[in-house]
Amino acid sequence: MKKSLVLMLTICMMGTLPASAQFGKLLGKVTGSGKSAGKKTGSFATVWESEFDNKATRIAYCDSNGDYIIGTDDNSASVLSSDGKTMWSGDYKKITTNNTNNSESQFVVYKKGGGYLFLFDARKLGTDRVAVIDMATGKELWNSELYQNLIPKDKNKDQSGSDDGELETVKYIDELDAFLISQRASVVLVKAKTGEKIWETNRFKGGVGKYVYDAKKNEIVMLNFKPTALGALFAGFKNQLVKINASNGDVIWDATFLGTIEKELVTRRAIVDLWIKGDKLFMYLDGLQVYDMNNGQKLWEARYENDMQGANGGLFSGGKRSKIYRTLADPLFTDNAVYLVMLGTRDRTKYVEKHDLESGKLLWASEKITGAFCMPNIYRTGDKVMVQVGGKVQVQEFRLETVATTGGALMALGGYGGGTEKQWVPYIYWDYKAQKNSVIALDDKTGTTSWRSEKFDKRITDLIIDDNKTVFVGDGDEFYGYDIVSGNQLFDVKNNDAGVGKATDVIDFGDKVVVLSEKGLASYHKKDGSRAYATDKIKGVDYFYHIGNNYFLRDQRNSKNIIYGVDMTNGETKGSVQSKGKGGSPQYGNGIDITDDGEYIFAFKGKKSKKLR
Repeated sequence: MKKSLVLMLTICMMGTLPASAQFGKLLGKVTGSGKSAGKKTGSFATVWESEFDNKATRIAYCDSNGDYIIGTDDNSASVLSSDGKTMWSGDYKKITTNNTNNSESQFVVYKKGGGYLFLFDARKLGTDRVAVIDMATGKELWNSELYQNLIPKDKNKDQSGSDDGELETVKYIDELDAFLISQRASVVLVKAKTGEKIWETNRFKGGVGKYVYDAKKNEIVMLNFKPTALGALFAGFKNQLVKINASNGDVIWDATFLGTIEKELVTRRAIVDLWIKGDKLFMYLDGLQVYDMNNGQKLWEARYENDMQGANGGLFSGGKRSKIYRTLADPLFTDNAVYLVMLGTRDRTKYVEKHDLESGKLLWASEKITGAFCMPNIYRTGDKVMVQVGGKVQVQEFRLETVATTGGALMALGGYGGGTEKQWVPYIYWDYKAQKNSVIALDDKTGTTSWRSEKFDKRITDLIIDDNKTVFVGDGDEFYGYDIVSGNQLFDVKNNDAGVGKATDVIDFGDKVVVLSEKGLASYHKKDGSRAYATDKIKGVDYFYHIGNNYFLRDQRNSKNIIYGVDMTNGETKGSVQSKGKGGSPQYGNGIDITDDGEYIFAFKGKKSKKLR
């Protein structure tokens, strides 16, 4: 949910965020057997079309319910209501009392009944300014010139600056409705509505990489990282894991941790996770590190060196830089154990370990699994642990492209005239890497291999576990069902017979599995693998969203962004919308946003906005 979702657009993110999700129109006649043609039969109803009062070249976005739709540029903001009427608009210089104007960075925090628009005016020859505007009224809530060097002075030359939509030096704490602001010598917590300082501590330095909030005790556990762009500001930096009293800022305990927190190339999110389970804190960073929540003492660890750091890409060169993520499954927790996908320290093979949750004792380690570039998912079902060897990985990259220096691009590049210029444009997409793909079933008591499927050709989809009895999976050309206990193959269906191309993903849909493929959808009955329906000529399909009760497909080829609504019962499309505009949610691609219930789509193009049902 986007209950208090934060969105920020910095200059390095001004380009498109396309994914490899590519699919054309849903046309329809059935090939082979099947009950439905998956025809393009409907269109989304337009609720209203409206315009922002400004150019909306920086942010165009809606809250989770579609009650507030904001459009911003460098110097102004405009907010529309759920019925498309202007609620307020204005220039930052007139709204703010400290003349905050040229906002190099700005982010939105949506809250029930409105939210906040946070502005940063980094002045090269003066004192930096910040200001916070009330989303519902357009009135200034507070401003300050106390906080300096929160963003790099020259962002055109820097690819850093955002974490979960925020700056590396500012973290919004939803549970406290407050901002944590990192400075050279301290961290300050201020009330979001008033800017009033709640507390300040000099026992924590750096940016807040990740935090977890304990509501029962009103305490925050957080860890730091050295902000990439502002690293020189944090002298004497060390890896810190701290537990803080959220009321007064008192540090209850302070511990150090091992490892270096990296930031994702495009999203700039910290590659680390924290969980509180009972009286223990679990930190996932190149393995698992476990701490006592009461005193910060490290209890046990299972660590490895991450081999993905240099998996694909180095310095910006040759017009492209890429990094690969989502290669290893997240820890799988049960009431008394945790399962981890590990990396061999010498041979770089991968394997699964099971640890006792309380003591960390190694209960078993699986066989070494060679030839696996990624093992992105593990599942526990009955007395088996199902391991997915191979699968899709996330690619984040910057490409050096020629862009127009007019409108939004002109602003982003800091230019003053027409023409074109080279710019690093970010992309996020899913891809398959050549490896030995298969399904492995491990005995949950011993970790020994119970059975292993044949090696799949070229790729493997995620697994679908049904009623702890059956596992469904696809490779490029075929769709399989296996008995989990015995490993017996129940059926093998040639997905190519459906005329939809190679499988890219699978969707669990009641008594059926819908196989998302490069040229369309094919739906199969779980009981016997018989085909329920197939679509035809949906070029490049490989991505979907399940939002509320609705399913959406995405096409971002050739700088387009098309969202299709699909009825998964028969493969027919309910409608589609295309946007070539900026803004929108990075989750759905440039120019598109969708409410949390999946009932409304917003399309943005410059000043224009459209609401669709």
